[in-house]
Amino acid sequence: MPKIFPPLIAIIVALCMWLLQRYVPLMELIPVEWRGIGLLFVALALVIDLWSLFLFLRARTTFHPLKLDNTSALVTSGMYRLTRNPMYLGLLLLLTGVAIWLGGLTPFLMLPLFVWIITNHQIIHEERILEEKFEQHYLEYKDKVRRWL
Repeated sequence: MPKIFPPLIAIIVALCMWLLQRYVPLMELIPVEWRGIGLLFVALALVIDLWSLFLFLRARTTFHPLKLDNTSALVTSGMYRLTRNPMYLGLLLLLTGVAIWLGGLTPFLMLPLFVWIITNHQIIHEERILEEKFEQHYLEYKDKVRRWL
């Protein structure tokens, strides 16, 4: 059972990205004049996460990833037609924006770690609960829509 709120995981990863860039800068990947592009990734991430949140509110079901027992509806519209986890995808895009803004190689090394942590310590658990709650309906959705993209 997951015990750490996924946005907190993203904050911890972002802090690690900054620390790595500050203290273990392997090489510069992105020139300073291009680093502002990272803000576009952050903006896109916020749009995806807020849109996804709105879909949960509209369906009148919980969006809280640590309170999945309160889930009352399966959301499959909007971004959920493209990915089963748009909020986590949004967090990944936000972290990608941070990596671009920092500009070095070492922050990018944290992105696969974030995907691994969220997949193994959050998503797989969520999938089990949704399979139990929504049975065949979720299994069909799972067959049609990829976990990340």
